[in-house]
Amino acid sequence: MTVTVIFGARTGVGFHLARLLRERRQPVVAMLRPGTDASALEALSVTIARGDAFSPADIDTALDLVAGQEAGGEFDLVSTIGGRREDGRFADEDGNINIAERAAARDNLGRFVLVTSIGCGEMAPYRSERAIAAFGASVDAKTRAENHARRIIPSATFIRPGGLRSEPATGRGILSDDVEIHGFIHREDVADLTARALRDPATEGRAFAAVDADQARSIHPIEPFPLAR
Repeated sequence: MTVTVIFGARTGVGFHLARLLRERRQPVVAMLRPGTDASALEALSVTIARGDAFSPADIDTALDLVAGQEAGGEFDLVSTIGGRREDGRFADEDGNINIAERAAARDNLGRFVLVTSIGCGEMAPYRSERAIAAFGASVDAKTRAENHARRIIPSATFIRPGGLRSEPATGRGILSDDVEIHGFIHREDVADLTARALRDPATEGRAFAAVDADQARSIHPIEPFPLAR
């Protein structure tokens, strides 16, 4: 089995993805910042690397752990990281750019999936003024990371969740390439969609919004991407 390296696995979508993959007995490596609690991931038998996405050397250390897994050395990579440091730098941008660059330098990279946000890229013109005021800077940072990753990893997949909720999965999560769609989705459902996208070659080189089919709105008919189960 291919190893999946996850950045941002301590909580949220990244943690739920790690859990789903481990339930299928797939090997997972997760990089966590020094001092953060890894007990929940360790209980899932996730291999832990310590480091910071702002450090290319730390990312290399995490990727080096792939060679120790029983998977022939190949790996997929998913990043869900975000946030802003005290110095004003966005992990959404600088961290994800570092991750993409270090992954692209490896000849054993399989799939690369970046989980960003609705409103990124070609969706930007359809953001509301309220969304721009609340999340505009972060979403713009994620867009810059997407653009950089697309240049160096043409097969990269971008999953852009709508408003995130923490309730249990509904099983109604969908991917859509409608640039005007918006809505909400539960974190567990984003993790499920991400796991499925990793297994579906038809998602390579594409960007999708991720929303709950019952919590989505668009001026267009809502037509889910036919994602493999």
